[in-house]
Amino acid sequence: MLLRGIISSPPPTSVGLRLATPTHPRNVIVSSQPPSSAGGYQLSVSDEVLESRGFVLRRSAEGLDLDSLNGVFVAVGFPRRDPEKIRVALEHTESLLWVEQRKTPRQPVAFARATGDGVFNAIIWDVVVDPSFQGIGLGKAIVERLIQELLRKGISNIALYSEPRVLGFYRPLGFVADPDGIRAMVYSRKPKKK
Repeated sequence: MLLRGIISSPPPTSVGLRLATPTHPRNVIVSSQPPSSAGGYQLSVSDEVLESRGFVLRRSAEGLDLDSLNGVFVAVGFPRRDPEKIRVALEHTESLLWVEQRKTPRQPVAFARATGDGVFNAIIWDVVVDPSFQGIGLGKAIVERLIQELLRKGISNIALYSEPRVLGFYRPLGFVADPDGIRAMVYSRKPKKK
């Protein structure tokens, strides 16, 4: 299911984020648990400010150029993906956000999505910002909004995978490393040698 607009249900009364380091040395898994303190999730930059800078925020895959998205994936070091598989992944995505520049419609300059059970758990995937647009707050803007959308749905256990080199990006958003010794495991099946 793709998110078609802002969910109108209220956010939960509290939110806190936890991070666990998996057995795979290149990734970090982030998860959230509600803390005892109350409060909503605040955005660092409004939609209006983004628009005044020439950016348009999209909340569905409608109009998204998958070849351009693939180009952003490759530009940040992700492997090139089969566009048909991207399309299927997007059909099974709970929430997504992408940003286009007004002068280049359909071409994403930032993207993130989340999958999950729609009630308790969600995982954020594919957080990317085109290298020529990094450092101006677009990554933070889409992650904040994705978290906000999930919280509005009542989903308070949010996880993501991250390269260790970008953990500093997620910390200001409330993510912390390895609280209470929590460890995650990732199933990985290695190909058999011939």
